[in-house]
Amino acid sequence: MMEFLPRPLDPLRSIKVKLGVTLVGAGAAGIAVFSYGMGFFPPKTALTAIVVALVTSQALANGMTAPLREMTAAARAMARGDYSRRVRATSRDEVGQLAAAFNQMAADLASADQQRRELIANVSHELRTPISALRAVLENIVDGVAAPDPATLRTALAQTERLGRLITELLDLSRIDAGVLALDLEEFAVADLFADVVAEAEVAAGARDRKIGFRIEVVPADLTVHADRERLHQVVVNLLDNAVRHGPADGTVTVRGFAEPAGVVIEVADEGPGIPAEERERVFERFTRGGRSTGGGTGLGLAIARWMVELHHGGISVADAEDPPGCRIRVTLPGPDST
Repeated sequence: MMEFLPRPLDPLRSIKVKLGVTLVGAGAAGIAVFSYGMGFFPPKTALTAIVVALVTSQALANGMTAPLREMTAAARAMARGDYSRRVRATSRDEVGQLAAAFNQMAADLASADQQRRELIANVSHELRTPISALRAVLENIVDGVAAPDPATLRTALAQTERLGRLITELLDLSRIDAGVLALDLEEFAVADLFADVVAEAEVAAGARDRKIGFRIEVVPADLTVHADRERLHQVVVNLLDNAVRHGPADGTVTVRGFAEPAGVVIEVADEGPGIPAEERERVFERFTRGGRSTGGGTGLGLAIARWMVELHHGGISVADAEDPPGCRIRVTLPGPDST
């Protein structure tokens, strides 16, 4: 019903003018009613009261409308890409609440804009590196500096696979941000999942000339999990890929599955240098590799793994390494009753 009420003051472009018109109109209405009821009203007194009220309202309205003028100027600055402007929010009324909400929105927009700039810069860097390497290999072949032997072609293939992996992860990232990833939950055996993932990881490790050994531990042997098999497969693939790249070339990667009261736990452990405690949270952010900057990763694998796990209402973290030292990443998935 409020939407259909008349708004006679909408043509006026100043709130202070609207307040003045409101006071004058209210005063005039009061005078008219008083004159009609009493039959007499001192005109000079009435006029003086209206003028005083009008002047007072204009003086007080200046502080009321100042945040609105500041928000207008800040919004225009945002349209030009400047998200640093903030509004003074000292009043406790609706305008003050609006100013506080505006400041929060400006901070969120500034953070989103910064993330967008970092994403573009990081993607450009990640794409340029394999493209430059691939171009160098092909130029050497064309110029006759290098022969198109299996070793040279394997180098070109590795860079092409890196490009493909980055593009796939970026597509997954866009689907996650858009919220279009739906889960197809089912009950399946953890041992079967590990067998498929390890077979895939062995092929990938062989393509990198890394003699990695894989060990699978599932307790109990018939352990099952209620999850989206394809998404969980991708999570474990990303974790194994991270372990293969950062572990020693002849080391062992262990993937474990066991049950806890909180649900099913999946752990992937390598024998590499590990992740310092102060960087364990940052490794799950986009394009972050912590102190382990070498190895050819895109910096998106662990971030995508975290989002996939969170879609299952689970948790992922870097756990303390066991003997021998290394990196141990733990994924906890809730049971079917809590999913």
